Amino acid sequence: MAAGATLSAAVKLNYYQKKQAGTTPLKKIWLAPAKINRFLHITGQREDGYHELQTVFQFLDYADELSFEVRDDSEIVLETPLAGVADKDNLVVKAARLLQQKSSHPKGVNICIRKKLPMGGGLGGGSSDAATALAALNQLWNINLDKDELAHLGLVLGADVPIFVHGYAAWAEGVGENLSPVQLDEPWYVILIPGVSVSTAKIFSSDNLKRDCLPLDINRFQAGEGINVCEDVVCQQYPEVNDAIQWLSQFAPARMTGTGACVFAPVKSEAQAQEILQKKPDQIDGFYARGCNISPLYSQN
Repeated sequence: MAAGATLSAAVKLNYYQKKQAGTTPLKKIWLAPAKINRFLHITGQREDGYHELQTVFQFLDYADELSFEVRDDSEIVLETPLAGVADKDNLVVKAARLLQQKSSHPKGVNICIRKKLPMGGGLGGGSSDAATALAALNQLWNINLDKDELAHLGLVLGADVPIFVHGYAAWAEGVGENLSPVQLDEPWYVILIPGVSVSTAKIFSSDNLKRDCLPLDINRFQAGEGINVCEDVVCQQYPEVNDAIQWLSQFAPARMTGTGACVFAPVKSEAQAQEILQKKPDQIDGFYARGCNISPLYSQN
């Protein structure tokens, strides 16, 4: 699949499966979709160092693909290690072990991941993978926790995990865990991947980061207010991100998602998204996708 291709056609199916070699039964593929932050404000910082946020999350129909095979023993085995990340530090493995421990479940699992979402890109790839692992193993291990219980577990793994567990576009506050469903337009997006991995910890520790935004409400956001306050700091430290924003802004209002590095711009049609992506500079990767108010993790079933 070319860099500019999209999973939208596949995601529109109720679900899809891939055939394994020989006579092995079809194995279900579980999607771990990307997210974007339509805006991101910081309204304060707590004594424990965490930042109080306001943001709007929306999903994309572009996703990592995970598959799971239940084991008779208790081992958690990642069959597709991620370069540069020890298996014990992979959020998918952590999610599986956390659910196994909290439920005292006796069985293990083999896990395969086809990574499509970049690391350090602000698209939530690691958090999404962890949430998909929780949702999948909750079902495959017959644990049957509800989404609120899974989201509570997921918060231990990262502030963004609950949004992927709940699976709806949301207005988020607190450290990102206080979620309220929102109905958003679902445009096509062009997403550029500048090719740098941005450290969230580095950005949140910057002295130049604005931490005193006045609280915004949903009506003001829908009227067009709201920016990403991390964008200026990231652009100062990572010129590649600034270059991507400037280039994409020729075609539509461009903004960084999360703490970067990926940037996005809404467009009117898939055809327009394709056309813009074909013009991108060679040194910048990218793809196009449709915005989704319901996570492809759940809409595929």
